Amino acid sequence: MSVVWQKTLKTAISCTGIGLHGGKRIEMTLLPAAPGTGIRFRRRDLDGEAIAARHDNVSDTLMNTSLDNRHGRGVGTIEHLMAALAGLGIDNLLVELDGGEVPAMDGSSAPFVFLAECVGIVEQQTPRTAIEILKTISVAERDCSITLSPADGFSISFEISFEHPVIADQSCYIELGDGVFKRQLARARTFGFLSDINELRENGLALGGSLDNAVVLSDDGVMNDGGLRFHDEFVRHKALDCIGDLYLAGAPMLGHVQCIRSGHSTNHLLLEALFADESAWRYVVLDDKRIAGASAERWQAASVAAPA
Repeated sequence: MSVVWQKTLKTAISCTGIGLHGGKRIEMTLLPAAPGTGIRFRRRDLDGEAIAARHDNVSDTLMNTSLDNRHGRGVGTIEHLMAALAGLGIDNLLVELDGGEVPAMDGSSAPFVFLAECVGIVEQQTPRTAIEILKTISVAERDCSITLSPADGFSISFEISFEHPVIADQSCYIELGDGVFKRQLARARTFGFLSDINELRENGLALGGSLDNAVVLSDDGVMNDGGLRFHDEFVRHKALDCIGDLYLAGAPMLGHVQCIRSGHSTNHLLLEALFADESAWRYVVLDDKRIAGASAERWQAASVAAPA
């Protein structure tokens, strides 16, 4: 057996984009970090200390996942970037921002995967540690639920149901192996409804939202030129969000996640419940026989939806 090593980026890389909710132009730089550092965010505009990307620093789960440090200086909409880092197996990274939000880019994780692959991902000579799930943990909130169970590797199943005919009922199951996240989930974009936009903006949300960074649905269908990237793009994006939120555990997981209409709030509640029960998990060192992700791709999707 050979050890699985921690990973970071080979060198720094920057991008600029609009914040989905704040609507401001933001520059972001991804910088390599030392082994054992984890994922951290730092606001250059506030010259503050770095914020660890961990569940105990989550400050808001309304329409996005946000972090705050002890001084209340935070960063929002981190979930798509966190999903990309989880999917690529990047353990250590410093994310510098000159504003309070990760740029939306195109509303998916694909631009962040592209940035990482542009500069390259390197192994660090420190073993990678995972969180092995030892017993089932479940939480529910209104009509949403999420369950985390023991399993080999990491897998996720997701079910959603919307009254809009383009979405309707969709479900998927995926085991994450080498490259699966990039192929099956990374390009799935966030989505919203034209009928909700005015209310969201009155509440200071979706100020930067547009057809360039979200799938927008009117009563008649998808408004974006080119339509959908996947026929079930909506449930794939929900799975992407969940993977990003759960990476706030601070390490990859060995377990199966079952989601029914779960969102940022229930994803966060699951992590709180997990870490409140010390008998439900343990840290394990990963090797090539025990890796956070199946060795072969497996994807199943079933959906009932009208054509876009």
